This record gives sequence, structure tokens and C-alpha cells, in this order.
Amino acid sequence: MTISGEPPVGIAIVGAGGWGRNHVRNFASLPGAELRYVCDASESIRDEVRATYPSVKVVERLEEALDDDRVRGVIVATPAPTHAAIATLALERGRDVFVEKPLALTSKDAAALHRLALDRSRILMVGHLLLYHQAVIALREMIESGELGDVLYVYSQRLNLGVVRRDENAWWSLAPHDVSVASFLLGAEPLAVSATGGSFLQTQRGIEDVVFATIHYPAGRIAHVHVSWLDPHKRRTLTVVGSRKMAVFDDTSPDEKLKVFDKGAEPPPALSYDEGVRIRTGDIRVPALRMQEPLRRECNAFIDAIRTRKQPVADGLSGVAVVRALEAGARSLADNGRLVQVSDA
Repeated sequence: MTISGEPPVGIAIVGAGGWGRNHVRNFASLPGAELRYVCDASESIRDEVRATYPSVKVVERLEEALDDDRVRGVIVATPAPTHAAIATLALERGRDVFVEKPLALTSKDAAALHRLALDRSRILMVGHLLLYHQAVIALREMIESGELGDVLYVYSQRLNLGVVRRDENAWWSLAPHDVSVASFLLGAEPLAVSATGGSFLQTQRGIEDVVFATIHYPAGRIAHVHVSWLDPHKRRTLTVVGSRKMAVFDDTSPDEKLKVFDKGAEPPPALSYDEGVRIRTGDIRVPALRMQEPLRRECNAFIDAIRTRKQPVADGLSGVAVVRALEAGARSLADNGRLVQVSDA
């Protein structure tokens, strides 16, 4: 029993390799949750999970876990091409579902999952991990309070040397993080996307290793996204430029993940040629953040959503919006950077 007196929420995880093992680690020790099943097609991964978590039932097929009525929530942490089918099965069997990003590889499949969850009164949550990062939450609060002024544009870099994937390009693999954060901070869904990239390591397969994309939002605001797994730098940065202040989120920094710059450009009321634009430079502030592993917060949010029946921040609708933007970007990539309206994708 939990402290509140409610029984723990039974959880089944599908996919325990790669990122999935981090879900296993968290749900195995999360108060209020009971990790009952881990499902994986790989025998070696199943053996590894059995050795590490002997109290957890380890099976090959999700159907075995769904036969247990005590399983209320399902985590889908398998490769992206399998997300839609597995999530559909779990939703149809009456379970609340958490799907790692992206929700699906087509907006049609993503929308179908969202509709199915609504029809069955189920929670559908998407693994937009950074929406549960304390620095991103603090940025959203600064924007809502007006501290940064009007947000003009944002840009992000998600770069490293590896991991090179064979079943999706850098855009589908890395950009969901940045698209979800930009939309979260701007409080709007993307309108159009223009993207260019290059395929250097897997040319015959046409898998882009690097992508540069510009995402257009309402009121003329833009987000620029640079993703690559073929880069000498390891960078996980996001810059928000406001009319009053600017802020930088650096997820690779050990102790200064968020900096606020009291800088701005202020055109005078009656602009003359001689005056130009006034540049204002002030102090740099490093807010104190109470850091917790974002994945831990995300897992807790899923348990809370199951208990309260309230939609999480990273709900199915936000998952659909991100997939639609990714789909528009993919079409733009294939058409040499043409601006693609999200509604057309």
C-alpha cells in the first residue's frame, strides 16, 4: 500500500533496451507504482532484466501482461515504427498508455491514437521529456510572468558524435525534444516548417545525419532547430530571445543549466538615422533550480495522471502536434527546404 492508502499502480513496460531500461529503473523504485511486467522481444534483454529485478515478471509479448487486471498503465519504449501498433493494442485493452517520442511516425496514426484514447476515456501521454525538466519549467514561468517580455524567437542545438540510428533520421530521432519545448514555451502549435539536411553516413539509405529547420509559429515568431549525430560538439542548448531579457538553457552544464541575460535592443520612440537602435546590457543571473531527474518527474506525472484522470502536460494532443510538425519537416527535407504548411502535411 502507498502512503495515501491507495494500492500501487500496476505498470507494464514494453521495450527494456536502450532508453527503455531507464524506465525500468525508475518504475521499479517509484513510490506509488508497482512494476509488474517487462516485455521485450530480445531473449538477452529479458535475461538481463530477470537477473536485476527478480520480482518482476519478464515476458516476450505484451498480451501476457494485458491479461493481468492489475496492470493499469503501459509504457511503450520500443523503436518508433512500432509505437502506434503497441499503443493501439494497450488502449483497446483498456489501459492508460505512455508512449516514448515520437508518438507515431505519421500524423494519421498519431491522431488515431489520440481519438482512441478519448473514445476509451484513457490517459495517453507522450515522452516529451524536457517538458518535465526544471529549467524548462522555470523558463515557462518566466515567460508567463512577463520577465522576458514578448518572446521573439527561440533556437536550439542538439548535437553529438553518435548514436547513429538505422531506422530513423536525426530529424525524427532528436527534433521531437526541441519541437515540443518550443511549442510549450511559445504556447502555440507550429504553422509551417522549412528544413534542409544532409545524408553522409548512410547515403544509400537516405538517412539524414544533420538537419537545420525553421519552424514558424503564430504572430511571426520562429524557432530554429539544429540536430545532428555527426558533430564534434556535444551540445544540448536552447536560447529564448525576449523583448526585455534573454535566457539560455544548457543541459550539458553541471551547475548552471539556466542563465538569464538582462540584455535587449530598444528602438527609441522616434527613431532617427543617427540614433539607430539602443542596445541595453545588464546583469547575468543564474537561477537556483531544485533539480530532479526529468525522467523521474515524467514517470511520476504518468502515475498522477492515472490516479487523478487529469491529462498530463505532455498529452496525446501535444504528441499529435509534434508529429504533424515533424511530418511537415520531413516533407520539406524531401523537397529541398520548401516551406511546408503543417496543415498540408
